[in-house]
Amino acid sequence: MASNDWIDKDFYKVLGVPKDVSDKDLKNAYRKLARQYHPDQNPGDTAAEAKFKEVSEANAVLSDPKQRQEYDAIRAMAGGRPRFAPGTGGAGFEDVFGGFGGGPRVQYSQGDFDDLLGGLFGGQGGFAPRGGGFGAPPKGRDIAANASLDFRSAVQGDTLKLTVGGRSMNVRIPAGVHDGQKIKISGRGEPSPAGGPAGDLVVTVSVRPHPVFKLDGLNLRVDVPVSFSEAALGATIEVPTLGGDPVKLKVPAGTPSGRVMRVKGKGVQSKKGTGDLLAAVQVAVPTHLNREQKKHLKAFADSLGAESPRDDLLAKAKL
Repeated sequence: MASNDWIDKDFYKVLGVPKDVSDKDLKNAYRKLARQYHPDQNPGDTAAEAKFKEVSEANAVLSDPKQRQEYDAIRAMAGGRPRFAPGTGGAGFEDVFGGFGGGPRVQYSQGDFDDLLGGLFGGQGGFAPRGGGFGAPPKGRDIAANASLDFRSAVQGDTLKLTVGGRSMNVRIPAGVHDGQKIKISGRGEPSPAGGPAGDLVVTVSVRPHPVFKLDGLNLRVDVPVSFSEAALGATIEVPTLGGDPVKLKVPAGTPSGRVMRVKGKGVQSKKGTGDLLAAVQVAVPTHLNREQKKHLKAFADSLGAESPRDDLLAKAKL
């Protein structure tokens, strides 16, 4: 979209390139200046911020073939003279077409100038409608990045240093992120080509598995082996926690394998809340029994009679 102030702005000079600059050289010049004046590199520097917006606007126009053609035509028509006629208070344009063939100078009103541009470019990409403002400048493009975390960093949160698009930046990863989750960091993407807000940085997180714990929402899951006698008779056992001392957990007598017991407040601690530690009991079956142990175990089995733990399962299967 053509802009009313293009006559006053020399975008080639802003980027330090000749008018016949190639697309490749234009891109290189813009990237160099954008890195130099980017707000991330110049925190609190209003002059650098203004220069960054100026460079971005110049690149947005010159990197678009259609806008560049319009810009060059408007600048050529203006002949490099001031935009407003002296003494008009900025109300009209002077000498836009003056001097052709030695003819008299002609003063055009803002409306006439808009109409001329509309006719020149087929009504496309002209000035904004009279009485209305221009739309907000476009947002910069988002940037995608990947980050790999160990399990503890994913649970507790961490600050990572990423290099994206030639820029090094610190990115805060919140507590409780999951493998494959996408995190959006506002304003850390590409700068707007026309001085608008910067795009976002979208980080896809890869979490390396832990040998003991698994993440389940805000909860942590852990499988806890217990012996047959502990499960049958009951026991107090120690259960590991992530990054802390083990906690004691009472296993009731007759606890079957797979039963889940909860330890409050030992999961993920985040802004969304605090999770629990979910301990799943796994009855460990001995694999190496000596002759005496086998004898006692058989005697125990005989004492139970003919009842099978699968009787109920087989009965329900017939329903």
